Amino acid sequence: MTSTKPVIAVEDDPFLRLIGVILDPATPQERIDAFSDFFAHDLPDFHGWLRNLRGRLKRLHPATVHIVTDAAQWPEALAQADIAVAESLPMGAGELAAAPRLRVVQKFGTIAANIDAAACAARGVKVRTLRRRANIACAEHAFMLMLALARRLPETANRISMAQLQTAGFHPRLFDRRHTANSNWARIPNLSLLHGSTLGIAGMGEIGRELAARAAAFGMNTLYYQRRPLPAGIESALHLQYADFDTLLEASDWVVICLPGNDSTRGLFEARRLNTMKPGARLINISRAEIVDRAALINTLRSGRLGGFALDPLYEAPGRDDDELLQFRNVLITPHLAAQPRFNALNDFTDLLLGLEEALT
Repeated sequence: MTSTKPVIAVEDDPFLRLIGVILDPATPQERIDAFSDFFAHDLPDFHGWLRNLRGRLKRLHPATVHIVTDAAQWPEALAQADIAVAESLPMGAGELAAAPRLRVVQKFGTIAANIDAAACAARGVKVRTLRRRANIACAEHAFMLMLALARRLPETANRISMAQLQTAGFHPRLFDRRHTANSNWARIPNLSLLHGSTLGIAGMGEIGRELAARAAAFGMNTLYYQRRPLPAGIESALHLQYADFDTLLEASDWVVICLPGNDSTRGLFEARRLNTMKPGARLINISRAEIVDRAALINTLRSGRLGGFALDPLYEAPGRDDDELLQFRNVLITPHLAAQPRFNALNDFTDLLLGLEEALT
């Protein structure tokens, strides 16, 4: 670096803004307070956490952090940058030419398709990636939702007496123990396994890949769809098979949505696609609610064709007590919990910044 105070260009993202909070003394107090509130339920002493981490960052703190809101601002921010932190913004030969001081590029994730590794290597610029705990948590949450629907937990959890089970619409009765075992004396029908079933993943980004790795461990057959198939080596490592969208919907017992929320995906799961799904299949949405057309979803649930639905986050936050989706016994909704706890982000940024600190040696 040409100065004792490093300059860091950071792509704007609600979580990446934390880099400025940690490193840049010019960060507005309003933003610091907002992050303190954001983490408070898991980390009451946010300011103590900041002091501790800053004390470990001998080269990075203090720093000047430029938050870049769009691609047009990227070259200007790179002009004085020693470090660039990007999620989707490009880092190729043109960006490197605009960044004479650049020493490290940090990808906020593991899939670094937006970074030209060869061009960085030719310039002597280090490239770092980060396996984000939030993505791991989202994959785990998706499996929790699938297992809950497979075992009918929304209908059976904490219902253990005859009266409770009867009120829930079941017909519990003990078996004749002189001849049989007594498992499922509650007589809950239509329980299912994940093992041996077919999982269809719509979108094979970072969360989709975390999901696929776990599906293999569960013994599931996994199909995936995105605009371009993955390289054969990645498909083999993750035990994946590519399918076109309709084939995936027709063949899958479980469909998990791992797509970004934008204009191209809004309403992607509309009436035709929902009715293309295998009868009795379950749909899990851990992306953005609006990817599934709400009216079409309710109609498909009401018809009985859809075997179940799970959602995180909500169509509106906070939700409503009278939300029509809550009337269905085979629907499970959680209030935007998938990426939690907050320590996923706190530990990610500790690793990210300590890694950058080491890269500057």
